[in-house]
Amino acid sequence: MSALADLAAELRAEGGLLAAALDAPRGDDADAARAAAGPRASAAPADYGLVFAAVREGYLLHYGEGRVVRPDDPDLALLGGDRLYALGLARLAALGDLDAVAELADLISLCAQAHAADDDPERARELADAAWAAAATAVGRGPRAAHAHAKERARAGDADAPGLLRAVADAPDLP
Repeated sequence: MSALADLAAELRAEGGLLAAALDAPRGDDADAARAAAGPRASAAPADYGLVFAAVREGYLLHYGEGRVVRPDDPDLALLGGDRLYALGLARLAALGDLDAVAELADLISLCAQAHAADDDPERARELADAAWAAAATAVGRGPRAAHAHAKERARAGDADAPGLLRAVADAPDLP
């Protein structure tokens, strides 16, 4: 089963408003798979995939359209996004991986900055997508200096930041 299907099953089992807003999982969960495939996640790959899918779904509900949860009410989308952030971070904390919790919290902050600071939604989305891919690699493999540098450049508004983040995601052997 994919991380998106696992997330839908978890929300369905919880019941409530998010369960009522479930739709058939659609789209790609490549970043969840990337996080789950790393050596750091090897003891619980399905859990890491679910964590990453939940936090990404929370982000999508805040800034776009979910892949699993599709509420009609924009207020429910925001609250649902918060709930999914919390679900993912709490699950990760329960796994004892506080470094990965910090990585995802940093990612959420970086994405919020990208959307708030950029007049061009496409550029903000490009930066956010690159940040998600790099964070998936960091969660799965552990922190690296190249990733920290790429995030610093993104925070500073460097136009090359999406490329730096993609390089980190696509070359997991960088220091």
